[in-house]
Amino acid sequence: MPRLPEARPPAKPSSQGQKDRHSQMLRAAVKLGSQQDFERVQMQDVAAESEVAIATLYRYFPSKVHLFVGVMRAELEKVDPRDLQVDADQDLGAVVTDLLMLFTKEMYANRRLSMSMIQSIILSEGLDSPDSAVIEEAFLALLLRVAGWHRDPTEDQRRRCWLVIQCWFGVLVTTLSGNRPLESAEQDLRRACELLLAVAG
Repeated sequence: MPRLPEARPPAKPSSQGQKDRHSQMLRAAVKLGSQQDFERVQMQDVAAESEVAIATLYRYFPSKVHLFVGVMRAELEKVDPRDLQVDADQDLGAVVTDLLMLFTKEMYANRRLSMSMIQSIILSEGLDSPDSAVIEEAFLALLLRVAGWHRDPTEDQRRRCWLVIQCWFGVLVTTLSGNRPLESAEQDLRRACELLLAVAG
């Protein structure tokens, strides 16, 4: 049996031209991922839509999983955490709930694309996907900043925020799959944030 070649890690765009092509490929993935389920999106179609060679697409995104994880990272990078600081007189759990529900509603508005991103995050476990690690750290940093714990967070504060993210991810999946209405998702998240973020040390 012939030995399969080892997959190379994704290339990083460096020049402006490479960055432009990288953005084109992500935009094409968003367009096609909004029209078709994850299983039906073909890398050849993404390359054609973004007007790049298929080899170029695979250079930056070795698989469809890498591609849609990249889409999620790009969407997350649009959020400026500096705009999300909580004032001292605000309820932390309520503010975090509102933030997560904002994400939930935006993703619910394009459920097909959102499910492709979620599937890719799950499938990226064990793959050489640097974007996955960046997404996890970015979400954690986002919640720590909103909580006002970003300067020197304790291990307990980091763990609380991480547990909130895990709860939200579970609620998000059941909501996007149609098993829970948005109203129930908000109630679940509000209760989880109350329990996990109260009296944090």
